[in-house]
Amino acid sequence: MKRAKVAILGAGFIADIHLESYTRYVPEAEVVAVYTRDAEKAKAFAEKHHIPHHYSSLDDLFSSAEFDVVDICLPNFLHKDATLKAAAAGKHIIIEKPLAVTLEEADEMIAACEKAGVKLMYAEELCFAPKYERARKLVEEGGVGEVYMLKQSEKHSGPHSDWFYDVNLSGGGVLMDMGCHGIAWFRWMLKNAKAVNVSASMKTVLHKGRTKGEDVSIVTVEFENGVIGLVENSWAKQGGMDDVSEIYGIDGVAYADLFRGNSVLAYSRNGYGYAMEKTDTTVGWSFCVFEEAFNQGYPQELKHFIDCVLHDKEPLVTGKDGRAVLEIIYAAYASAGQGRKIDLPFHQRVNKPIDLWLKP
Repeated sequence: MKRAKVAILGAGFIADIHLESYTRYVPEAEVVAVYTRDAEKAKAFAEKHHIPHHYSSLDDLFSSAEFDVVDICLPNFLHKDATLKAAAAGKHIIIEKPLAVTLEEADEMIAACEKAGVKLMYAEELCFAPKYERARKLVEEGGVGEVYMLKQSEKHSGPHSDWFYDVNLSGGGVLMDMGCHGIAWFRWMLKNAKAVNVSASMKTVLHKGRTKGEDVSIVTVEFENGVIGLVENSWAKQGGMDDVSEIYGIDGVAYADLFRGNSVLAYSRNGYGYAMEKTDTTVGWSFCVFEEAFNQGYPQELKHFIDCVLHDKEPLVTGKDGRAVLEIIYAAYASAGQGRKIDLPFHQRVNKPIDLWLKP
């Protein structure tokens, strides 16, 4: 069987999820190298996952290792540089959300990949999550009639890594981290219908001493076909993670909950956590997810991209889709900052999207 060789950039939580997905579900791929800025962390990750090569320099990775695909699982502010170097080296790229920090970076990344003739896939796992996909197919089968509203929410008490809280590194708060999922899913459900305006409200309620970013956001997107999308996100919700979609049609309704029904209901006085590190997020009642990677669509999206590379197909979700999501995020920050509806297309040059809220 022909296999694509993969280099993973990053060694954090999401890189672990991707590595597990390749190992368990994508036999067409072989992870041959890992890069992270910390040499010891790169070595430890490689040893843990039996990866033959590890690097703490992107230049060394691209000049020394032989591979076909770059899987970018790095912090947001590193996306552009990694993408440009991968494109220049002729590597196909799958990149975690958000595509970039700014629209200017996104445009540069897309142009570089087009010039180099390499594939660029925007890794939106909700477009591949089994429950969400079954709900989409139910809609296509006429199960709810004409859709008039979509809702998606993702909520928990905060991200795994400290860099998410630094808006200079992340570009924003919970909207940049999780709101991008709901926005991308709206476009996926609506076959990339054009968004025409955005309204948003956001605030910081739990992490005031830790970040300038919002930890609660509500965004409404109106599309050209008349459908309204409402995405709710929170870093302030206790008791574990929620990820839910709702589809409203004139003849019916459909709900998809990624974790409840695929979890263990638990109560803990002391808490438990990822890699056995106890955290306050799991004190009390919570839902223990036993198949996070599969339920959220990570293996399915990676398998799809490897198939695209091996058989020269266009990915279903591309860098241009990631840019469209980022433009809506820009408009949402501007709406929250100005207290009014923002029409699309929208582009205002800023250092980071959240500046449109913090400095309207």
